Amino acid sequence: MTRFLKGTSRSLAETYQLALLDLDGVVYRGKNPVEYAADSIQAAEHAGMTIEYTTNNSSRFQHVVADQLKGFGLNVEPWQVITSSVVAARMVAKALPAGARVQVLGAEHLREEVKRNGLTIVDGPTDHPQAVIQGWYPQMTWQMMADAAFAVEAGATYFVTNRDLTIPRELGIAPGCGSMIKAVIAATGVEPVASAGKPEAYMYDEARELNAAEGHDLVPKESSIAIGDRLDTDIEAGNRGGYDSLAVLTGVTNPTELMLAPAHLRPTFIAKDLRELANVQPEPVRAEDGTWECRKASAWFENGAVQVSDSSSMDALRAAVCAAWEAADKGAHLDASTVPAFTL
Repeated sequence: MTRFLKGTSRSLAETYQLALLDLDGVVYRGKNPVEYAADSIQAAEHAGMTIEYTTNNSSRFQHVVADQLKGFGLNVEPWQVITSSVVAARMVAKALPAGARVQVLGAEHLREEVKRNGLTIVDGPTDHPQAVIQGWYPQMTWQMMADAAFAVEAGATYFVTNRDLTIPRELGIAPGCGSMIKAVIAATGVEPVASAGKPEAYMYDEARELNAAEGHDLVPKESSIAIGDRLDTDIEAGNRGGYDSLAVLTGVTNPTELMLAPAHLRPTFIAKDLRELANVQPEPVRAEDGTWECRKASAWFENGAVQVSDSSSMDALRAAVCAAWEAADKGAHLDASTVPAFTL
């Protein structure tokens, strides 16, 4: 049965106690802040929402990220930043004996987290590592990837921090950790046994536990919301873990991707940006004639295509998303030519 967009009776900040908020493409793009993000987060916190920042970026220390966010005017403690290095090191430590030898392909943050979890870092494949862990590392060289491949070929268990193919940067979209992982996979024919980052839900579960470790009650899943700009990481992780989710249009995802999203990538809510945290979410409603209505906007499926009343309206996009999902799940073939082009 198709699951459509939901609505709320109160603002998102009042409906959910904990926001599991992505960073790249949601709060910042590289060094630059995303428009309205900081003010919206401050307003949500003032309304009672707790913020945990969850990022697949494995190269930056928690305190460095926190300092950047403080530069945007946010009040952030390092423990609120849950990086894939934090999660990955804990994951590997649970899989290997204490003191196990690990070859690390990644930034100093990942190396420190591996050591903090009682594992031994070795220099390369000649030290016979029991595992290799690879993270996003912009200074990565061919030799580093070759050494990782040699160790994996020799039998080391292969872990990765995340599998994001791209990452938003100041100048546009750049290769992410997943693109670099593909080089090792192509050389060895070996897939990683586990990934710490989204779309696995483990990062969200870990964020809730770490929040509780700071003296707070463990926030239940139904009171938590995953927020991100990527359907194939942030939103899929929410769906895998049983979390409601909000997809924002400030990063990778666009209206066309939302309308064409398969079931496992569909969010609970959609928004142009984080200002929607302060707003009640309208729920699209299906009329008897099959038209989807969202407040004053509408969308419908006709002659093999989705039609809308206003291609510049977020409410029309909400209606169009539901119309497209319904049509696709009934067997219609939809692509970019059969859904409206929005200019929001």
